[in-house]
Amino acid sequence: MNYIQQAYKGHRELWMFFLTTFLIAGIFIGNFIYFLIADPADLEMAYEMMKQIPANLSLIMNLLPFAFLLGLLFVLVKYVHQRSLLSLTTTRPKVDFKRILFSFLMITIYTIVTFFIGYSIDSSEIVFQFNPVKFAILFLISILLFPFQIGLEEYLFRGYLMQHIGVLVKNKWFPLIFTSVLFGLAHSANPEVGAVGFWQMMIFYVGTGLLLGIMTLMDEGLELALGFHLGNNLIASLLVTADWTALQTDALFKDMSEPGLGSISEIILPVLLVYPLMLLILSKKYGWTNWKDKLFGKVTEPPKENYKIIE
Repeated sequence: MNYIQQAYKGHRELWMFFLTTFLIAGIFIGNFIYFLIADPADLEMAYEMMKQIPANLSLIMNLLPFAFLLGLLFVLVKYVHQRSLLSLTTTRPKVDFKRILFSFLMITIYTIVTFFIGYSIDSSEIVFQFNPVKFAILFLISILLFPFQIGLEEYLFRGYLMQHIGVLVKNKWFPLIFTSVLFGLAHSANPEVGAVGFWQMMIFYVGTGLLLGIMTLMDEGLELALGFHLGNNLIASLLVTADWTALQTDALFKDMSEPGLGSISEIILPVLLVYPLMLLILSKKYGWTNWKDKLFGKVTEPPKENYKIIE
């Protein structure tokens, strides 16, 4: 069974799908609706109010709801859909933590190396703001709570929605594209969108969603996407912050520059150049083949003897 077919291991009534999606994705839907109807001045005021809260406390307030929602998603999958959490995670007999670690290190090393190359070339607008106590607290908060945040986003978008939409439409390309666009729209209320530009940030968010979705479908599991997403968000929290980003933290460095062409290039170029290179690295390491079928093939129900719904 491929990754999307894992959904056949549980009950798939439409009311279950709509209930779970509404309960779990409500926070993202609410953010998007608010972004559409809110006055730009109100959005700016909300961002400024958040800046008045101590950075570490603000981070906890932002991340704690994800822990609750991830737990709720797991409960709904296990007790409503009657599925194992392993079937939501991977097609392998058990979760491959080595895959998580490899993709985590891949994005972490890339981000740190490219940051310090840029810093060595021009550090005029980068301030080193290391505060041992505040950074220690930030580190603890990050390693405890970011796994819940990225876990919810991956299990919801690349896991639950990818699988169930794939089963509904009977193909792989539509859920890949749909969940990637949805992933982008879910981040549309982030302050980066207003600072850099809607379409520029959508290229980054949707492009990142496509990268993570391709990883999941080609590798038949969420492990690579989980590691990549965790590495990306942890480094974004710990390494460098800026006044115009969603993560206002007591990071090691602060970027004092205003978003401009440099920021746009740093956002778009990875999608066009770095992401394809990373996919090439992963494809060589894990021996990915048959790209056409894995990304664009049909989804069919496997023979009943090949799976059993958990009662």
